[in-house]
Amino acid sequence: MSDPYNRVPGGTARAVLEYLARHLVDEPDAVEVETSGGSDGQPVRLSLQVSPGDVGRVIGRRGRTAQAMRAVTRAAAARDGEEVFVDIVD
Repeated sequence: MSDPYNRVPGGTARAVLEYLARHLVDEPDAVEVETSGGSDGQPVRLSLQVSPGDVGRVIGRRGRTAQAMRAVTRAAAARDGEEVFVDIVD
């Protein structure tokens, strides 16, 4: 799918993921989101990295917080007509 506005692939989804993560953790300055893929119809892969003390907070009990963040991020990407995968990096 060609983008007539020359946007960054996964830009909205990346912003949403970063916003959610920064508001969940104790050290918001340690939050980093890296983007890869997104060209030639490939899905965008977002890698979320937080400080070691905040990993449990981002994953949540039984992974519920992580799944909710993934769902909201996918919804933001779908709005732009994109597909996204979210990885939480230790």
